[in-house]
Amino acid sequence: MAQQPMLEDKVVIVTGGGGGVGRAYVLAAAAAGAKVVINDIGVSLTGEGGSQSPAEETLAMVRELGGEGVINTDSVSDWDSARRIVDCAQDHFGRLDAVVNNAGVLRDVMFHKMSLEEWQLVVDVHLNGTFYVSRAAAEIFRKQHSGAYIHTVSTSGLIGNFGQANYSAAKLGIAALSKSIALDMQRYGVRSNCIAPFAWSRMTSSIPARTDEEKARVEKLKQMTPDKNAPLVVFLASDQAQDISGQIFSVRNNEIFTMGQSRPLKSVHRGEGWTPETVADHAIPALKSTFYPLERSGDVFSWDPI
Repeated sequence: MAQQPMLEDKVVIVTGGGGGVGRAYVLAAAAAGAKVVINDIGVSLTGEGGSQSPAEETLAMVRELGGEGVINTDSVSDWDSARRIVDCAQDHFGRLDAVVNNAGVLRDVMFHKMSLEEWQLVVDVHLNGTFYVSRAAAEIFRKQHSGAYIHTVSTSGLIGNFGQANYSAAKLGIAALSKSIALDMQRYGVRSNCIAPFAWSRMTSSIPARTDEEKARVEKLKQMTPDKNAPLVVFLASDQAQDISGQIFSVRNNEIFTMGQSRPLKSVHRGEGWTPETVADHAIPALKSTFYPLERSGDVFSWDPI
């Protein structure tokens, strides 16, 4: 007997679904039997322009797979517009089962040179956009007592990176938002998880490759194709993941990780309380072994993709 497709009869929204990792999610969901809403406004990585062609190309691929899909070009970064993305799923397919918050934009610049516009745009798309779309879908999920959120985070926020204060802050904020959603909506059978995808796509193609060392690194990164992240997303959107919520995953080529979440590491105590001097003489020396170094994602993931 043939195994039932994992997302058969499900309806899935993928924001930023026109290309890169988002396209991989759309195609994998369609291959697994889902009807898909391909949300993409077709802008550049810096948020400029606007074209329906990336989403149209993705929809054509969905149809080649024998799947069903619809294009939505509303922006996630506006409250009313985000609600129209959710309405699109209801209007065309009559239901909604999973939301993959993947839409993104980059404005990389060192913190001391970052403008208000560069900060605001990235936070609006990533953090506010994730909230807006998730909040719109929450009303449906709560009423039907089911639903799955998969939010895109990044090791730039979970670990750290140069020149991405806006992106890193937004992505770490999404991780906290996801945990709050998981806690608040657990009673309704709704789950919320995060994925930090590694992939060679438009988002990483600007990595410099001037020296031989940088060129070798880029060639290794190119092994991490967007589709490597899609199986985990399909699983998390499925009923087989109904007991998994509040987690942070990362995918790096053929590796799948669970990522840490903040917990106390060590404590020190003085019955008489602390003074600035005893903090300096006692607390800091005792706690120093637990301090984290100023590392970037590449320092922590120091081995080649497997």
